[in-house]
Order: sequence, then structure tokens, then C-alpha cells
Amino acid sequence: MVKPSLISFFLNNFAPNYTITKIMRKFLLSFLLTTSSTMLFAQSGTLSPYSMYGLGSLIDQSNGASRGMNGVGQAFRESNQINYLNPASYSSIDSLTFIFDVGMSLQRTIFKEGNVTKGANVADFEYIIAGFRAARHLGIGFGLVPYTDMGFGFESTQKVNNYAQYPYDPLYNSTTQKTSYSSDGGLHEVFVGIGWEPVKRLSIGTNVSFLWGELGRSVSSVFSDTYANSIYKIYSQTVHTYKLSFAAQYTHPIGKHDNLTVGATVTPGHNLGTDAELEYISYNAYTVQGDTVHCAATNGISMPTEIALGVAYKHGDKWKLGLDYSMQNWGKLPVRNYLKPDGTIVGTTGRYDNRHKINVGGEWCRNPNGRSFLDKVRCRAGISYTSSYLKINTTNGIVNGPREVSASIGFGLPIINNYNNRSVLNVGFQWVNESGSVIKENTFRINIGLTFNERWFAKWKFD
Repeated sequence: MVKPSLISFFLNNFAPNYTITKIMRKFLLSFLLTTSSTMLFAQSGTLSPYSMYGLGSLIDQSNGASRGMNGVGQAFRESNQINYLNPASYSSIDSLTFIFDVGMSLQRTIFKEGNVTKGANVADFEYIIAGFRAARHLGIGFGLVPYTDMGFGFESTQKVNNYAQYPYDPLYNSTTQKTSYSSDGGLHEVFVGIGWEPVKRLSIGTNVSFLWGELGRSVSSVFSDTYANSIYKIYSQTVHTYKLSFAAQYTHPIGKHDNLTVGATVTPGHNLGTDAELEYISYNAYTVQGDTVHCAATNGISMPTEIALGVAYKHGDKWKLGLDYSMQNWGKLPVRNYLKPDGTIVGTTGRYDNRHKINVGGEWCRNPNGRSFLDKVRCRAGISYTSSYLKINTTNGIVNGPREVSASIGFGLPIINNYNNRSVLNVGFQWVNESGSVIKENTFRINIGLTFNERWFAKWKFD
């Protein structure tokens, strides 16, 4: 026989308009359908040449509201948003709602190398996240987000000068060499997390993630002279691994309406347990013969340990300001060599540096309880600085990857109609400058996020 106290606990915490079974079916159906659509129609969200190196370009893992503040959020706690930057924040999710958030981006990037300037446009589906409160002081979050991205293609053709060796042979003096570079792929992350507030004002949480994807890049050098050997280098890695994040937040009240929150997240690094493969091909078009050598870097891919800290000051529901700092210790990762079957070294990987990032951002609302649309609009802004984790081997030696400076403004536009007055359309405009010693990039990005905040867990009332 079930005790009355347990029945009361269930009714007080879980009794909704619909049965739990129906609600969970909607959760799973929405998640699976959207995930399937993303898998089918996803495309590369970058065209940067720097995405060829390491694990690719690291993606800003923040939601639409946070991107309006340029990615700040380690210490933010909101009842109507899913802040998966810090899973301890899940404990603050409103007990009456189910939150579903999707985002996409549109961007134009200007690449500059010397006096040459090129432009490119990219559209990308960014993330899908959801969350709800499972019990008192206990929140659940889950979703699908990108982790890294690769997407670059470039080729150049130049004349090979053999005049000194063959001054009277027109064949040799008209030979051209076409060099091509390309990369494709990326890592995806599906996660589920929990946030719990064991004592008042202190929350802890964790995200458990599965990472998967393929990373591929190739370099080729092809000669128009069929007597010359063309060279192809094809690098590839397939990743299936886990990722764990542990987090905490503490909120200290300051006065009647203000509070100060500090937050931290630790993500331990580990080896991904997969080999980095290199296929080296030398091909002669005249003899129609080629030679292929397979090389490998055993356990050649690793993830760094990451530590993120944040502090946020909030004045009621009117304004808030946050500061974040994160560090990824890429420089501690071991250097692993590509080896031929006979043990000969053909190249090295893993020339990395520690990556540091600092964000400052905030949000302001004129009157959260006002009646007009403009009263409820949330205005956001933020800036950040990021050092690169890359060290790139060029003809002039090893150089550092690009350092990134970015700024953004954004708006949270409330959706108000007869059926819903809790959902928000988040729109952000971001400028990103990456200044490297090889190529300079300027990106202008529009981030769009739609946060559905439905009142699914309200209880029936009987007269």
C-alpha cells in the first residue's frame, strides 16, 4: 500500500494537465524529429582555412539569448531559459513549464591575404536544447549542439619555372602545378544533464555527452606535365567518445532585489581512443602507376581539460551583467607522430597552445511587467577576446593561430498572442575579427533563436 505522503508528493510535483506518459511522448517526438532534420540538412558552419587544423574550429556553445551578450553565461540562472553552459542552472527552471530552444545563424565572412580579398556566405542550423523541472529543486536539460566544425576548400595554380634546367624545351617551361587544400566534417555533441539545489542558494550539476563525427582534410599537388608525380595527402579521423562536465553555482542576495552569482564548470580532458590516419599517394599519369603508403598516429586525438569561471550581478528581472573566463589546456596535450609501417616518421600533429577566452555581457529590460511590447523587449550586448589553440606550420616556420575579438548586440522579442505569452524570439548581431599571421577574417553574423516556453505542468482546478 502506498503511503499518503508519497501520493501527496507526486500530486504536488508531477500532476499536470496531461498524463506524464503523454508529455514524455511529446518530449521524445519533438527531440527525435528535430534531431533527424538537423542530421539530414546540416551543413558546414565555417569556411575558415584555420578549420583545417586540430579538431577544427571550436563552436560557441551558447543559446540565442546568451549570444546576444556574446556568449557570456557561466553564472546566469533563469527560470525561462536553458543555460547549458553551466548545468547547475537547470535547478532554476520554472516548475510549470517545458522549455524548447532552437537556433540558427547566417553569416558573411571576408577573407584577406595580402592584397587579395574574398567573401563567402554560410547558413547553419546551430542547436536544439530542451529542459524541464523533474522535482523540487531538480531540473533536467538535454539537446544536440555542435562541438567543432571543418569546412574549407582552396586551390591555386602556378607556373613551374624549369627554364634554367631546360632552356629550349617548351614542354618543361609551360608546366603548371595546381595545389589544393580542403577540409570537411566536424564533431557533434548530444547531451543530457541534471541540476540540483541541495541547499538554499547552492546548486550543482553535470552534463553527460556523447561526441561523434568525422574529421577529414586533404592536400594535393598535381602537375600538368604527365611525367611528373602528383602527390596526394589524405588525413582522416573518426571519433566516438564521451564528454563530462561538472558545475556549480552559488547565489548571494544583496539587498531586496539584487543578487550576486558565481559559477564554475570543469570538463576533464582525455584521449579519444582513436587513431589519426594518413594516406600518402604518389601517382604518375604517364605510366598510370601509383604508390600508396598508409600511416597512423596511434591514439592520435585528445580533448583538453577546460575550466570556466563566471560571475553575474542581477537587479530583479530588469537588468543583469556577467563576466566569464575560460581556459583549455591544449598545450598539455602530447605530440604524436604519423608513422609508416616500417616505423619511419612522416609528420607530426599536436602543436597546440593553451586557449584563453574572456567574455563580458549584459541585458536590460525597461519594464518586465509592463503592458506594451516595447516594455518587455530585452536589449543585450557583449564583447569577448579569445586566443587561438593552434600553432600552424608554414613555409616560414611555426606561427600562432588567429586571435579573435568579437562584439555583439541582441534583442529578446516577446511572443504575445491568445495562446502563448511566455515564448521569446532572440535575435543577435555579431562581428568577429580573427587576425592571424596568415589570413585575416572579418565575419558578420546574425544569430536567431526561438525559445518555446509552454505552460505544460499546470494543475487542474475544479469548482
